[in-house]
Amino acid sequence: MALYIVVLLGVVQGAFMFLPVSSTAHLVLTQHWLIGQGADIPPPDSAEMILFDLVVHVGTLVSIVIVFRRSLWRFTGEVLAGTRDLAARPWPVPFTLPRAIRLGLLIALSVVATGVIGIVFKLWFEVVFARPGMVAVTLAVTGILLWISDRLPRRRRGLRDIRPSTALWIGAAQGLALMPGISRSGITIVAALLCGLKRRWAAEYSFFLAIPTILAATTVQALELRGVDDVPRIGMLEMGVGLVVAAAVGTVALYLVVRLLRRACLRIFSWYLWFLAGMVALGWIPLGY
Repeated sequence: MALYIVVLLGVVQGAFMFLPVSSTAHLVLTQHWLIGQGADIPPPDSAEMILFDLVVHVGTLVSIVIVFRRSLWRFTGEVLAGTRDLAARPWPVPFTLPRAIRLGLLIALSVVATGVIGIVFKLWFEVVFARPGMVAVTLAVTGILLWISDRLPRRRRGLRDIRPSTALWIGAAQGLALMPGISRSGITIVAALLCGLKRRWAAEYSFFLAIPTILAATTVQALELRGVDDVPRIGMLEMGVGLVVAAAVGTVALYLVVRLLRRACLRIFSWYLWFLAGMVALGWIPLGY
C-alpha cells in the first residue's frame, strides 16, 4: 500500500478507536471510499488487510498505556504486592482479596462476558454488517446513549464498589460493540455510569478493559490467519508507519475523550452520529460490506 493510505488508515484507527463514534464503521467506510476512488488496496476482509489491522490495533494499545501509564503502573505494582502477600500468608487464603487483584479478576470477568456475547450473537452481528439500514440504527442508538450519559446526575461509586454483576453488565455491553455502529468506548462508559461509577473510574475501567479485549481479539484473528497460505507480505515500513500513526493519533484522541467525559460533554458526538446515521439511512454513504 502507498504510504499516504497507510497514514490515513492509521489516523482513522487511532482517532475512532477512542472517540465514541464506532471505529469499525469508520474504518470500513474509509477503506471502501478508497477503493471507490481507485486506490490500490486489498478488500477489507482480505488476509492482507486483516494483517494490517492487527498492527494498527497494537498502536492503539500503546495509546492506552501512554495515557493511563500512572494508573497502570500503580495497578501493576499493587497486583505484584498483593500476590506476594497472598503467597506469604498461611492457607486458606483470606476471603478478602487485595483491591488490585480483585479488580483484575473483575476485568477478566468482563472479558468473559464479552466473549460469550460475541459467540452467542456472532451470526446476528454478521447480519448487521450486511444491512446498511441496521448500521444506521446502531449509529443512532450510540448517539442516544452518549446524550443520556451527559444527562445523568453525579455518580458516587468508585472502583472498590464494582461488583461481579457490574463487571458482567459492562462486559456484556462491550460485546454489543461487535456490531458496526456501536462504539466500544461509548457503550462501556455508559454502562459503567449507569451502574453508578464516577466518570473518572468509568473511563479507567473502560480503557483498562480494552487492553485484554484487544489482545484477545488480535490473538483470535492472528490464529485465523495461520490457516491462510497466501497472506501477502507487508513491508516493515508500512507496518511501522501504521503503528506509529495509530499510536500518536490515538493518544491525542484518548486524552480528548477523557477530558470531555469528565466535563460531561460527550453529547457533542451525538449530533455527528445522528447526522452520519441519516446519511447512511438515505444511502448517501454506501456501505459496501
